[in-house]
Amino acid sequence: MTEVYWLEQTEADLPQDDAWLNPAEMQRLNELRFAKRRDDWRLGRWTAKRAVASCLGLAEHPPALATIEIRAAASGVPEVFLASGQGPVSISLSHSSGRSVCAIAHGIVAIGCDVEKVEPRGDAFVVDYFTDDEQALVAQSSRADRDCLLALLWSAKESALKALHEGLRLDTRSAVVRPVNFDSGLKDWQSIEVRTDDSQVFHGWWRPAGSFVWTMVSAPPRNRPISLQLSSTQATTPPLG
Repeated sequence: MTEVYWLEQTEADLPQDDAWLNPAEMQRLNELRFAKRRDDWRLGRWTAKRAVASCLGLAEHPPALATIEIRAAASGVPEVFLASGQGPVSISLSHSSGRSVCAIAHGIVAIGCDVEKVEPRGDAFVVDYFTDDEQALVAQSSRADRDCLLALLWSAKESALKALHEGLRLDTRSAVVRPVNFDSGLKDWQSIEVRTDDSQVFHGWWRPAGSFVWTMVSAPPRNRPISLQLSSTQATTPPLG
């Protein structure tokens, strides 16, 4: 079974300069009007390039990272390009509150990942975005688990919709999440399953990470995600949890 790998980076990991971006990426960065959008874009590209370099055994210094290009397909899905052409990996990206996560697998894989902040959400949010079965699951949860469970369900939906190359263009209720395990106190990866209206099934994993929840799904199924090891010459921030 092919593995799926993951890497987390934070704003503290970003270099001050842009020597790791190529000219096309620099042009795209300069087209972004708002500072937050530019910051999120830089962090996502940095995380993806470092994940690609680590996964493929490529050099990780800035000039070498500049030879890796992360392009957005027409659907918005990120694609990897090397000097030799399209890269032999599939990736998914997510960011929240100054943290970015990249999931990566060798070959052409339907893959999606998401990082979601655990925070209170009202009953109207539950009714608007979740199926009857999911609402029942939330209703049965304890007050202590409710926020984490909602973050998990929402995050898994986002991961599945990314794997479908659709994102939030689709109704979130078209993807039904079933946590195989739910233990908000367990810091390791736990299983999830997401079924779509057109009978597609994504198998995946989730984990609490401090005040965040991470999810990763794929088709066909993969073993639990493996943390990528970065070059010791690059300073990194340890992952939460």
